[in-house]
Amino acid sequence: MHRLISLHDSAFCRLDRASGIILPGLARLVFAGVLLIYFWNSALTKVGDGILGIVKPSLGAYAQIIPRQMEAVGYDVSQLNSFHWLVVTAGTLAEFILPLLIVIGLLTRLSALGMIGFIIVQSLTDIVGHHADAATIGSWFDRASDALIADQRALWIVLLLILVIKGAGFLSVDRILKDQASSG
Repeated sequence: MHRLISLHDSAFCRLDRASGIILPGLARLVFAGVLLIYFWNSALTKVGDGILGIVKPSLGAYAQIIPRQMEAVGYDVSQLNSFHWLVVTAGTLAEFILPLLIVIGLLTRLSALGMIGFIIVQSLTDIVGHHADAATIGSWFDRASDALIADQRALWIVLLLILVIKGAGFLSVDRILKDQASSG
């Protein structure tokens, strides 16, 4: 029995050491495959018309990001102030930039932390601003695992926490920059 336990510990100890190489790359790959296009498509719905569309968000951008304020002004963007514009523009830019930084592995820990904050704000906006129903919010420790907010977004955050804790991993811009800094 002692030999079996020793074999078990030896095998999983090696796996634990390799996790620093495997987990970050795998987390970034899964993020790219599952969430990159989701966030970019969401950001595209917020971009206004023309070449300056990124700094002139669409009406939908305001309605998605600050729904209560939009309702209060009868969906007339001209009644909002520059703070509202800043929030909507920053949110739109974050949906483009943070996922890209995570996928290429640049400033990964900070980008993943930013995405966690973004997901928390997104979830609170869905619950408070858009009045998400109980089925959409969901509940932990129930028999269903398909609730948009409590279930799916919790998994997104765990995926991003791997990157906050472990960094970008071996195949990343962060690694290249670190190697250049240590050799120069």
